[in-house]
This record gives sequence, C-alpha cells and structure tokens, in this order.
Amino acid sequence: MHHLARGCGRTVIRVPAAIPEDRPPTSLTRETVLNAALEIIDRDGIDGLTMRRLGQALGRDPMALYRYAANKSALLDGVVELVMGQARLDPADPDWARQLRTFARDFRAIALTHPHVVPLIVTRPLATPLALRPLGTLRPLEDTIDLLMRAGFSDVEALHVYRSFQGLLFGHVLNELQELVENPEETDDLLRLGLHRLPVKEFPLLRGLATALTSYDGAAELEEGLDILIDGLRSKEPVSG
Repeated sequence: MHHLARGCGRTVIRVPAAIPEDRPPTSLTRETVLNAALEIIDRDGIDGLTMRRLGQALGRDPMALYRYAANKSALLDGVVELVMGQARLDPADPDWARQLRTFARDFRAIALTHPHVVPLIVTRPLATPLALRPLGTLRPLEDTIDLLMRAGFSDVEALHVYRSFQGLLFGHVLNELQELVENPEETDDLLRLGLHRLPVKEFPLLRGLATALTSYDGAAELEEGLDILIDGLRSKEPVSG
C-alpha cells in the first residue's frame, strides 16, 4: 500500500520498503518492538498492525511480544511515544519563540513522514483522560508550560498558549495531509483537483480558488500561522523587572 507525503506543496508518493514476513529472529527490546510496529503502520496503516504480523516481522512468537505491550492499544500508545520523542522543546532556552517554531517544524516533519500515525496523535487522546495518557505524549505539554513560565507567563497563561499552539499544529497537519492533487499530470488546475465536478452555481468561490489550492505550500502555511500566534503572544509577553 502506498501512502502520501508532502513537502513544499508537492504531493509525493512514497513506497515503503517491504517487510519480510519471516525474517531471522531479532533481539527483542521495547525499542525494537515499537520500531517494527511503526514500520508496519507506515506501510499498511493502523489496521495492518497485529501481534501476529509484528511477530512475523521480528521473527518471534507473538506471545513473546506481550512482555513489551499488553495489547494492541498499549502498542499503539508506545508507537505514539516513540514518534513524539522525535520532537522536543528545550525549556531552558530563553528564546521561547524559537523553541515553539522548532517544535512545530519537527512536528510537521513527523506528520509527513508517518501520516498513518497522525490519527493516533491527534484524535486518540480524546478518548483518554489526561492523567491516563502515555507519559511521552504529555512531555510537550510539561515542557511548553516550563518554557513559557521561565519567560514570565503564569502557569495558566502558559496552558492557554499550549492549547492554542497545539490547535494550530493539529489543524495544520490535518489540512496539509488532505491537500491531495487528484490528477498530478493534468495542466489545468481545476481538473487537477477534480473541482470541475462541483456545480458551478453552488461552489463558484471554491472553483475559482483552484490555482491557489494547487499551489499550496505546507511549510509556508505553517510559518504564517506561527507568525500570527507568536506576534499575538509577544504583544502580551510579560515585561521583566
């Protein structure tokens, strides 16, 4: 199964490398188990991951995997922690805006590299109380509050900032991942997006935006959103002394 990734407004079809169904036994650690699970998800999506398939990929009896994850739900939580560990904030950096930008760019890169994991990051936590979520998924929240409190924001203000920041990131990656070009070889923008199927009288504005939609630049769109958020925060930034 192919999956789509995107960079600088262009849709790229990535064909993941095939995973041998019966590879030689791998030395098991939690990290190797989670990386193998992520490899399967990247290739076949969340539904393609089963303990049996994971055991085959690792050359092990599936029962041996329950030492590292009690069930598939715990396995998915571990994958999210693994992926989110690739984006970190440094609370000790006095340039809080730089830290937010760096984290946002890293988060976007993660989403484009592992698009099948995005639903786990964005929607899965909604069904789990905050304190029961995997600790690794709470690290960005803790670090962001720490970062902003060091900059002079109160704890409650820092929490509000995090919620706005998280909303920007989640909304952006969901939008970017759905910006698919239907017929990339077509030269007419209306036809490339398939917007010619929309009734002219009902969707004149959307059809008229075909060129703007096909020239979507995900990196630039994220930077613009960050500019708006950070400029707004700077206007409220506490004055030291």
